[in-house]
Amino acid sequence: MSHKKHQARLHAVQAVYQWQMTGQDIREICSQFLSDQVTPRVDTSYFSTLLVGVQENLGELDSQLKECLDRSIESVDPVERAILRLGAYELILQPTVPYRVVINEAVELAKVFGAEQGHRYVNGVLDKLSRKIRNTQTAD
Repeated sequence: MSHKKHQARLHAVQAVYQWQMTGQDIREICSQFLSDQVTPRVDTSYFSTLLVGVQENLGELDSQLKECLDRSIESVDPVERAILRLGAYELILQPTVPYRVVINEAVELAKVFGAEQGHRYVNGVLDKLSRKIRNTQTAD
């Protein structure tokens, strides 16, 4: 796992959370993070790709996640919702990222930012989604 991509995901969760909670333009949030919080250890290109990708594909991401959730996307904890949306984006629209990396990264992010058992929920949802989206890959 690339440390720079891990850092990009770490910051992206915070930025997506901010976007969900404030409704602020995602590009403004991206610029703010790039100027204020992002360090040289962050893959800034991937950070930007994640943010814009989640926002531009939100309908598809939520639609795909909906089928894997036990409740509405709106009732999922906002931090876990941000993590799930990032994970869904990578599973669906970044096929070069191995599904195991996507799930592992999301679980680690949930351990850092989520509720006490949130990482288990994130793991279960993204595992279901990966079986659906990348069915040939999960068969191995």
